[in-house]
Amino acid sequence: MIGGSVGGHQALEWAIMDPDKFDKLCLVASSAVISPWAAAFNQSQRMAIEVDPTWKLSHKDAGSEGMKVARSMALLSYRNYGTYQQSQQEKTNDALYQTKAASYQAYQGLKLSRRFNAFSYWHIAKAMDSQNIGRNRGEPSEILSTIKAKTLIISIENDLIFTLNEQEFLAEYIPHAIHRMISSDYGHDGFLLETEKISRVLREFFV
Repeated sequence: MIGGSVGGHQALEWAIMDPDKFDKLCLVASSAVISPWAAAFNQSQRMAIEVDPTWKLSHKDAGSEGMKVARSMALLSYRNYGTYQQSQQEKTNDALYQTKAASYQAYQGLKLSRRFNAFSYWHIAKAMDSQNIGRNRGEPSEILSTIKAKTLIISIENDLIFTLNEQEFLAEYIPHAIHRMISSDYGHDGFLLETEKISRVLREFFV
């Protein structure tokens, strides 16, 4: 079983609920408990959607303007300072404003609003905030120790959402877990973009 980001939350939960079900488990850029930092990003995005005057209307595009802003916020957490330095720099020193970065943020917000529903976006962020394997169970470290699957933890360099220390926590308390760091300029989005590097680590693990 393999899960990345929020999918890692689901995979981790299933591995705990039914420890004899899976022989091998791979968690990519995920966590045992949502951090206050990640929850703050999610809440800021929901607030952007909620101030949209159309948010509580029933038509399919309700809240789409707010979701554009939410997406722009989210991108800042998916990537990082270095990513933007490489990809969104102005081509000339004579530019009055950083229009390339501004245009990129606006475009990404518009693109998502055309293919995704704001209501769904709001609830996915809310579901992410519920991640806590210790809820009604005990200490997360003790709960992780119940996992029986041979486990691989993959962290992404410069991930701002699920940081290195969260991956190390998983690796420390899941019995005999292996931890691998993937170098990436993409931050959290590296779990989607660094396919070759992740595939290489997975092949080694599954052999």
